[in-house]
Order: sequence, then C-alpha cells, then structure tokens
Amino acid sequence: MIILRPQALTRERFAAYGDVIDTATDHASRINSGRFDRFGELSLVETDDAGYASIGILRSRVATRLPCRFRSVERHPLGSQAFMPLAPFSFVVVVAPPGTRVRVKDLRAFVTDGRQGVNYRRGTWHMPLVALEAGQEFLVIDRAGTASNWDRHEFDQPVELGTIQRVGWPE
Repeated sequence: MIILRPQALTRERFAAYGDVIDTATDHASRINSGRFDRFGELSLVETDDAGYASIGILRSRVATRLPCRFRSVERHPLGSQAFMPLAPFSFVVVVAPPGTRVRVKDLRAFVTDGRQGVNYRRGTWHMPLVALEAGQEFLVIDRAGTASNWDRHEFDQPVELGTIQRVGWPE
C-alpha cells in the first residue's frame, strides 16, 4: 500500500497542480483611500467557453480522521476549482498532475498553514476535500454549466493518507 505523508503547502511545491491562494505576497495595492490592501488576481478561474465561474460555500458535516484510506480521485476537465477556508484552519489536499490518466505513484499530499487556499488547475486529479473538523467552511469557486465537469478514477489498491507530523510550517 502507498502511504502519503502530507508536507507543507508552498507555491513552489504546488505549482504543477495549481495555485496557492494567500496574502503572503508583495502584490497588494492600496484602495479605498488607503484603508484596504487588495490582493487581486491571486489565482485565475479557468473555464471552457461553454461554462462560467460559480461561487459557493461548502460546510464539512463530518471530520476526516487521519490516517484514512481512499481508493478514488477526481478531476474537473472543463475548469479549475478553488477552495478557500472562511476561517483560519488547516486542511489537507491530495493531488496528481493533470492528464487523462492518473497513477498512484504520482499522488502528492499537502497541508495548508491555516490561512492558505488552493486552486486546482483544469484537469488536476485530486482527492475529494479533506476537512479535519466538522463545521469547517470553504468558499468554492469553480466552473458551472450544463456539460459535466467531473471525472472519477478508482485505484486497484487503497492509498493511505498519513497523519500530519507537524503544524506551524513552512519548512
């Protein structure tokens, strides 16, 4: 069995799968007479010509206990999909590069620092959302439209997502 050990989420580590969404950037601009910093274009929403951007909120009903086993991943071939926590909390993402095929050996696991969100690039394979506590809420931005934007792949063997070794990263 493959065991994935989550590592700290950084822009560099996650670049092949999408964007890290956070305010740890020097690209802020002052707006509203200098009363606010705007962190614009932290990530771009990808969608095909027939779709459109949709904004929603997800609330976890059940906590995912680590370690946990899973057998499937999903992807969204017609558009990107972003998740941003609505309060400070860490969550885990499991990803593999975009493509028509996905292999267990290509999976990588990351844990956010409590203030980061992610935007999966169009076609990036990922495990369904992992919330570590019930009631955690995420802002979701993804592609909507009439065409199906969801593919699922079932692995022949289970994959174990290991426990988080450390909090308070990055390394």
